[in-house]
Amino acid sequence: MIQAIGLTSNPRKDLPAAVDDVSFEAHAGHVTALLGVPGAGKTTVLRLMLELQRGRGVTYFRGRPLHRIAHPSREVGVLLGDVPGHPARTVRGHLRMLCAAAGVPVRRADEVLEAVGLVSLRDERLGVLSRGMDRRLGLACALLADPHTLVLDDPGEGLSAREGRWLHDSLRAHAGQGGTVLLATADPKEAARTADRVITLDQGRVVADQDAADFARTRLRPRVAVRSPHAARLGTLLAREARTAQRSMEIVQEDGNRLTVYGSTCAHVGETAFRNGILVHQLADEVGDMGPTAGSGAAPSPPVEALKGGGPPPLPPPVSVRSAPSPLRPLRYELRRATGIGTGYLIAAAVLVASVVLSVLLARIGHTPQPRLLAAWPLELPLPPAALGAGLLGAIAFGDEFRHPALAADRGTVPRRLGLLAAKLLVSGVTALTLAVLAVGCDFETLHLVYGQELAQVPEEWLSLGASWGGLVVGCAWAGVLAAGIFRSTTAGLAAVLAVPVLVVPLVQKVLEGPSVRAAAGFNERMRELALLQWPFGAGRCLAVAARMLAQPVGGALSLSLTGLLCAYLLTTLRSRLR
Repeated sequence: MIQAIGLTSNPRKDLPAAVDDVSFEAHAGHVTALLGVPGAGKTTVLRLMLELQRGRGVTYFRGRPLHRIAHPSREVGVLLGDVPGHPARTVRGHLRMLCAAAGVPVRRADEVLEAVGLVSLRDERLGVLSRGMDRRLGLACALLADPHTLVLDDPGEGLSAREGRWLHDSLRAHAGQGGTVLLATADPKEAARTADRVITLDQGRVVADQDAADFARTRLRPRVAVRSPHAARLGTLLAREARTAQRSMEIVQEDGNRLTVYGSTCAHVGETAFRNGILVHQLADEVGDMGPTAGSGAAPSPPVEALKGGGPPPLPPPVSVRSAPSPLRPLRYELRRATGIGTGYLIAAAVLVASVVLSVLLARIGHTPQPRLLAAWPLELPLPPAALGAGLLGAIAFGDEFRHPALAADRGTVPRRLGLLAAKLLVSGVTALTLAVLAVGCDFETLHLVYGQELAQVPEEWLSLGASWGGLVVGCAWAGVLAAGIFRSTTAGLAAVLAVPVLVVPLVQKVLEGPSVRAAAGFNERMRELALLQWPFGAGRCLAVAARMLAQPVGGALSLSLTGLLCAYLLTTLRSRLR
């Protein structure tokens, strides 16, 4: 059951509030329609109910406001507008990703696909779905966590008659199982056909709250639609017959050759046209709308306090914007998000091809050290292809969340949660390491194939060089993730990666210049002396390698950049939570 009490939107500049003191109830086991013309305030009411917009009032879902529900998606299924998602993602992949976000078993995706009739289209891309299929997918997303309540904003818009009947049957089935369904619509006929109760809004206020039968009797009336090339003549004849027979009949001539006749039947209009030799192209019964308040007789009464002369009623409590939900299974969510589209695979393939081509060209030109030859890193480029590719993949990891929001589709933003950040850093780091190993391996094999054993040799300091290589690639990936999360843009994430060698490295070199610079030599021995113990399993050697990495300009600049980006991300996270 839904109880909306005193929903009022914040007033706009020089304009009245879009919604003013809206209160109603939607009962379990019934379909309730929120009816109003475009601009009447239907969407604003829904957003206030779902705590997506600031205002005043309170809404209880089975006795609890939404911010008091631990997992809102398991209580309320929402469909506002089109279904967001990457156009290259498959229907099944999109739902499986949302399963990880909602914390439900992955088999639930196949169950809702069968429930909404999309099993045959589960491998189709989101970008090629028709309007009707998109509505089915939207309902599948709303039903994914098996919620008790459905809140839908104009779900039947643009649907064919067949799709509309399917939607009506699906909502009826959910209500028949004891669920609550609230839908907003601008079509009175759809409201009368679909809902058990119709709540009418006009200029942000409730003007009628009726059973569907009363609504149809008081707000809708039958009419006859006629199309004829002689519409004006037919209208004159019908009006003359009505005056002669003293019958109440209203005839409205609309655009072109269309007539709308109230108070008559198809048989009477057809017989009149036949007797007078008038050609008729269309003759059909319809149901017309009498307007938002006509005959309703159900306008809300003024507040009791005002009737008693006790002054204005107290203001309802403020509506605070609810924080966006984070994925309950962040690592599983991130894995499905990253592997569900082909962008990452294409970037990796392009990186490997570019790395192989560069290494072959550098070997042909000569005068390139062996480590740079294996990494395909000419002195003229700020970063090697593998590092650039890792940075781009990291930037996409957060950038796609803002371009195609799936976690917080109704807000258009992504929650800043440390669990989600940790999952993205882990997945992007493993991806970057894999890309780094593949790039070096491909370069090594290609050089061996083209030039023989002379150039395809393993460097003596392969451990420290490998650690530096892995640290560079992972650092670029993490810089892309953090920058894209802060600036909400893939482009900003990639720009932050490129800024490290172009801007930060020269600054670090200037700072490190001078006689006060100390080398990291002997770091391993000093650490042993400090701990008074021998480092087990070669940990001292690893520490020495890490120290040498930080002592390099690129390593120090990358570490400094990552620290700054992480602090900025944590600061924005805390600020969003304190609001």
